[in-house]
Amino acid sequence: MSPQPLAYALIAALANVLGAAAVTSRARWSMRALDVMVALSAGFMIAVSVAELLPEAIERGGRNAALAALAGYLLVHLTQHTFARHFHFGEETHEVNTAVSASALVGLLLHTFFDGVAIASGFDVSAALGFLVFMAILLHKLPEGLAISSLFLAAGAGRRAALGAATALGVATVVGVFMTQYIAGLRSFGLALSAGVTLYVAASNLVPEFQSKPGWRMPISFFAGCALFFAARMVTGS
Repeated sequence: MSPQPLAYALIAALANVLGAAAVTSRARWSMRALDVMVALSAGFMIAVSVAELLPEAIERGGRNAALAALAGYLLVHLTQHTFARHFHFGEETHEVNTAVSASALVGLLLHTFFDGVAIASGFDVSAALGFLVFMAILLHKLPEGLAISSLFLAAGAGRRAALGAATALGVATVVGVFMTQYIAGLRSFGLALSAGVTLYVAASNLVPEFQSKPGWRMPISFFAGCALFFAARMVTGS
């Protein structure tokens, strides 16, 4: 296995931990800046999934790839918003029970596993696509770590458990990279599955977090995320 996707997966995993550390250390952060990051990452992720991942996957796998993308989308919905009904990308300010935090973690573990699959599958196509996928994943890793750690704290867990939950998400990303090399189905349809997962996280998780907020800051950040993708694609020559 090339060390490149593994290195990028480790960086993404570290962002999960840093997001949790911002909560567990009781550091003060700007919620407005967090909202901007969520909107920016949503725009970038939607652009990379629709303009890069889906076309490349369908070109390689045809209709079966399109069905795999749909399966990825539905699988994340099942784990994050059917079994786990209380997860959202942002600081948890309401008291929740342990079952809620545990179910949210299970749902996110699947999603972060496919983050690793996406990185490995992207680099399998080209270094340029791998880097674009990495950027899309990195942008939402910090809010993701913040969200799961604050959810654990709201459920009454200690800071160590909250940090451990975010670390588990990072580990799942690294595992996703490794498993893509050894599971034939992931090698064949990892790109398509990742397209569906990425689209779901962006459109169904991140966009609802900011679309109801007043002012122009959020829509500008969202479209800036899309523009950032095209600028990055131009720079990388993808």
